[in-house]
Amino acid sequence: MDSSHDGLFFIVNRFSGKGVVPRLERGIASICGAQCVRHEIAYTAAPQHATTLARDAIAQGFRKIIAVGGDGTINEVARAVIHTPAALGIIPKGSGNGLARHLGIPLKIEAALQYLFQSDTIAIDTFHINGRLSLNVSGIGFDGFVAAKFAERKKRGLAGYVQLVIKGYRAFREFEVTIDAEGPSVRRKAFVIAIANSSQYGNNARIAPAASLCDGRLNMVVLRKFPLYRLDLIPAFFRGGMGTSRWWESREIVNTELRLPAPVSYHVDGEAAGVADKFIIQLQPASLNVLVPRGMKC
Repeated sequence: MDSSHDGLFFIVNRFSGKGVVPRLERGIASICGAQCVRHEIAYTAAPQHATTLARDAIAQGFRKIIAVGGDGTINEVARAVIHTPAALGIIPKGSGNGLARHLGIPLKIEAALQYLFQSDTIAIDTFHINGRLSLNVSGIGFDGFVAAKFAERKKRGLAGYVQLVIKGYRAFREFEVTIDAEGPSVRRKAFVIAIANSSQYGNNARIAPAASLCDGRLNMVVLRKFPLYRLDLIPAFFRGGMGTSRWWESREIVNTELRLPAPVSYHVDGEAAGVADKFIIQLQPASLNVLVPRGMKC
């Protein structure tokens, strides 16, 4: 058997997405046994627990820490893995699975387990927004408002998210923002400000189609509130075509400060993060090792 340094440590959120299917443990035991690789499985018991479990696993010598859950669980595990020699693996079991989809990680359990043994390790960029680590896409405005409402729901999934979007769209108003990035300050009106490290929120909703996890840049997208008669833009959003719309503006950034006249809701990798009227965004290039399917680019 391999040493613990070559083993896999799985951190499982039972409650991500539709829950962890019963065949998960059998699948892990089967494939790790076939590969003669040591493994351990730990389950999260509360918010932030995944970070503690990952930190303990690294201290034990594990160098491949596998997050089984959604983008929130992945984020928690990454907080321990970042700036270490260890690598983050992903078994996507969330509602949207934005980071996994961007990286081409299979969504089915069996295929996702197989990729762990046919993988490359790449170093991806990460960033902080108001001191909180983000790997995928964080958002200010309407999507932050929806994330807060979504967190209150017992039932998860895309259908519930869409219901909240439809219900809240009319009521939520645009806000003003001052953007201090490279160059002179600019002012904009916004409905959503997305800080995108990868291309999508999840479910193939591509807010920043050109975004790369390894280019040393972030994509900041300012989305205006488009009228309801332009519902044709929603399919374009999933096709990655919002860049042709006058309600969509994107720029590349590194370190940026955003100032608003009043507090607005925001989320970090899909998890509601409260409200703020000032946002400090700081890029951390090539700061997190991630396992990706062999040959996959970031």
